[in-house]
Amino acid sequence: MTRTLGTTDLEVTSIGLGLAALGRPGYINLGHASDLEGHTDVASMERGAHAVLDAAYEHGVRYFDAARSYGRAEAFLGSWLEQRGLGPDDVTVGSKWGYTYTADWRVDAEVHEVKDLSAATLERQLDESQELLGNHLRLYQIHSATLDSGVLDDPEVSFELAKLRASGMAIGFTVTGPRQAETIERALEVGGFDAVQATWNLLERSAGPALATAHAEGMGVIVKEALANGRLTTRGDVPELAAVARSTGSTPDALALAAVLAQPWADVVLSGAATVEELESNLVARMLEPGPDVLDALDAIGEDPDMYWEKRSELPWN
Repeated sequence: MTRTLGTTDLEVTSIGLGLAALGRPGYINLGHASDLEGHTDVASMERGAHAVLDAAYEHGVRYFDAARSYGRAEAFLGSWLEQRGLGPDDVTVGSKWGYTYTADWRVDAEVHEVKDLSAATLERQLDESQELLGNHLRLYQIHSATLDSGVLDDPEVSFELAKLRASGMAIGFTVTGPRQAETIERALEVGGFDAVQATWNLLERSAGPALATAHAEGMGVIVKEALANGRLTTRGDVPELAAVARSTGSTPDALALAAVLAQPWADVVLSGAATVEELESNLVARMLEPGPDVLDALDAIGEDPDMYWEKRSELPWN
């Protein structure tokens, strides 16, 4: 079942698929190397991405989220859409600008991506995204806006985004770090955005009130990293979640995603699955309705935002 994203006309589903782990051989999700099983050449990864995309579509997923920095994610998504004959009315595609992929398909690269939130990067990467995704691209987002970056107050960026929005493209931004809430609040003051994408999970809930405000003001809300890059799965380090999942006959990933789906302000929660098996496990969340007692038990799981983001920064690529 689809719903509209905020006040836009974009049709989305409660769970979407993020392609960060599908478009490049290196990523910070726990167990990413074993997910790829050594098949990290471009052709194998494209086949793997298509298999996950096929499974997602078969199971009703209709929102797909990529970025210029996700290696070949946009190319893989574009080739899948073309091969399956899917049009812009069949799925909703979002992507992001601001980071450039620099790993050159190496897992051991010293630098995997470089951030530059200038108007020049926006113009260059928009052309690249549209070349790969064509008119499927309906939502274009600033990748990891922060107060320190100054992107929300850059007049050149604001001018270009306003032109793009006037042409019919929905405009969004993603946030990161322990000051996500402040960045969202500033974006609401600046205006001109249709959607926000933020990290919210059982370990890091600090952006919740700001996301609720954004939703109340008509902005679409997309939740990323709902499984904390694998920490909230069977591979993770949160025994309390595993215990609650066992007591409910569920799995940690499905229960963690169900907890996000229970938030009234969450329009889309992204699965970052790298395999069909992970995706199908994630999608069980749609059938779970954790009661007050379970949600109360999960409330005990959490970390100080600064500690959470410090741990995230220490996660190794693969």
